[in-house]
Amino acid sequence: MVGLATAGAMTPPAETRAHETQDKTQDEAGARAVIETLSARLLAAPSATAVLEAWCAERGLATDPRIVAVRVPGIDKLPSPTQRERLAVGPDEAVRYRRVRLTCGGHVLSEADNWYVPGRLTPEMNTALDATQAPFGTVVRPLKPSRRNLSLRMLWRPGEGTAPGPDAPLFAVEAVLSTGGVPFCEVAETYTGAVLAQGGR
Repeated sequence: MVGLATAGAMTPPAETRAHETQDKTQDEAGARAVIETLSARLLAAPSATAVLEAWCAERGLATDPRIVAVRVPGIDKLPSPTQRERLAVGPDEAVRYRRVRLTCGGHVLSEADNWYVPGRLTPEMNTALDATQAPFGTVVRPLKPSRRNLSLRMLWRPGEGTAPGPDAPLFAVEAVLSTGGVPFCEVAETYTGAVLAQGGR
């Protein structure tokens, strides 16, 4: 009898389990709504950096809502023939690669791959990309670039009854940046569950 009583006491009542399930469902629905809002803003804007800076400020992710591009060293990805075609460069024209984690405060909001044509940027821009943690969008802002979206892929699938963690990949965006109709960069961005945080949580 003691064993049965103890086992019963360890089992949450049906009402508690129902509340827990409802809370998890609400968390998942909230995450889905936030993801839809952010992805729509990114697709509509010419600069992902500007969108993330506004997002960081809006959700209170840091006292100073600046985006910092933390370089990921030791990785090099050559552009594919298709990427060279989209960038309108020949097989021998230089294309540089830069991989960064875009952070706001202690939050890693996305990881980005950038393939860019250094000959279409100013010397000062190339130096900044090589030697600083400035985001690509901030560096090339004087070019007033336009952004042509190539794809949006959802990586997180609702249905598990819980919101994704801060490191979970949520969605990926690929785009080409141009200035004056001339392409100069292709980006591949993967956004993480850290974008769901609010008020420093």
